[in-house]
Amino acid sequence: MIVEKQLLRQSFSRAAPRYDAVADFQREAGRRLMAACNPEYSPLHVLDAGCGTGHGLQLIAQRWPEASLLGLDFAAPMLARLPAGATALCGDIEQLPLADASVDLVWSSLAMQWCDTSRVIGEVHRVLRSGGHFALCTLGPATFVELRRAFAGVDRFRHTNDFIDIDTLRLTLEDAGLMSAKLQRVEMVRHYPDLRSLLASVRDLGANHVAASNRRPGLMGKAAWQRFAANYERMRTTAGLPLTYDTYFVLAKK
Repeated sequence: MIVEKQLLRQSFSRAAPRYDAVADFQREAGRRLMAACNPEYSPLHVLDAGCGTGHGLQLIAQRWPEASLLGLDFAAPMLARLPAGATALCGDIEQLPLADASVDLVWSSLAMQWCDTSRVIGEVHRVLRSGGHFALCTLGPATFVELRRAFAGVDRFRHTNDFIDIDTLRLTLEDAGLMSAKLQRVEMVRHYPDLRSLLASVRDLGANHVAASNRRPGLMGKAAWQRFAANYERMRTTAGLPLTYDTYFVLAKK
């Protein structure tokens, strides 16, 4: 697990210089998550757990300009791009370097899916004050379904990660003492003109690391690539080649 986390950190660190240029899905997800937040809630201390380059912190600062903002990410190069006014902290969302009951809102958009869900949610519960809110966006099992279909029969390797299903997520929240006030599932589909730009978008977001023992150890051969490309091309629509993000939006309360 330690090795996997190091590889994942390296993947997101490499992605940092290109991240903002390709993060349109992340920005849309952040806007949807903010829309789900309780308009009557006014947190004073907010943690963005897995903040990346700070898209969520910008939304939070606009919504709650009086709140103190802390952006935490385990990829240090991401933190160099945080908006002014936010305090940067390099750390792991599975082991938050914060005191118990120290924040009013934990915001986490598109970070938890790379982690141990129960550990993250347990840490969120620990650092939240009584009555505090948890605003979460994460990915479900239909994410990258097109990639799995296109690779089917091409080779024996694993090319995508497993993501949590909605019932398990709900139970994990409840077991930790967080009651979900809202839990919405949305399939957000992006389209690309060709396969190379689609794969580049995943790579440039740092989301191309596969945590599996049977992942491909190197590049595909020419024949395998051609079969993969042909399979994916059969899924083309008038909008282009699709790539699905099975997205959960959650608002929970301690």
